[in-house]
Amino acid sequence: MSDPAPTPLPPAGMHTLVRHTPLVRITHWIGTACFLALLVSGTELVISHPRFYWGESGNVMTPSLFDLPIPASDYRVNTGYGFVLPDQNGWSRSLHFQTAWLLLFTGALYTSAGLLNRHFRKNLLPALADLRPRTFAIVVLEHLKFRRPAERGSYNVLQRVTYLVVLFLLFPLMVWTGLAMSPAITAAWPAIVMVFGGQQSARTIHFFVAIALVIFVLVHLAMVIRAGFKDRTRAMITGRVI
Repeated sequence: MSDPAPTPLPPAGMHTLVRHTPLVRITHWIGTACFLALLVSGTELVISHPRFYWGESGNVMTPSLFDLPIPASDYRVNTGYGFVLPDQNGWSRSLHFQTAWLLLFTGALYTSAGLLNRHFRKNLLPALADLRPRTFAIVVLEHLKFRRPAERGSYNVLQRVTYLVVLFLLFPLMVWTGLAMSPAITAAWPAIVMVFGGQQSARTIHFFVAIALVIFVLVHLAMVIRAGFKDRTRAMITGRVI
């Protein structure tokens, strides 16, 4: 029996590094599509009523916590503009809710896998020494200089802390406040919304968490471009870095 054909070697001077598993790549792109759908539909929901309140109830007849300086798609909402935008509340609400459930299941799958294979502990949990103010400040300053990073196979302490905050604070809070705005969910489990002091409080917190996630995505894109957009995108598609 002849020996199996040898595995072709990469060209001289080139080395490949496995960076992302298939599960990470699949959940990443599903999450990307869901985020874009949630951003578009969520923006339309805000346009339908660009006023925010605190407590259990709030409407056009009650004082608001703050108003967004944009025209509304509901003529009953007085925003100071003499016109209203086309009402797209129907499709945007359905798309927002359906996409949110898909993102929830995708995030739960990614998080469960990360806990089981100890990915978070090995690759994201920062060392205590890296969390010292001086060390952490140096990493932040290096990022502010917009230099192309030298590391390709690991996360620095700033990335680790940011990803952990997004995964275990912002994302769960986004899900929780979203569920707190669902009458069916709160009717069965009223404690979900009582923690925030009411549905309007949950909506306001949901809005600010969404802004934080948008900022994270924008910074993430800027870091990807700085590190090499083509290489990093290819790595998230193929799983390998050359």
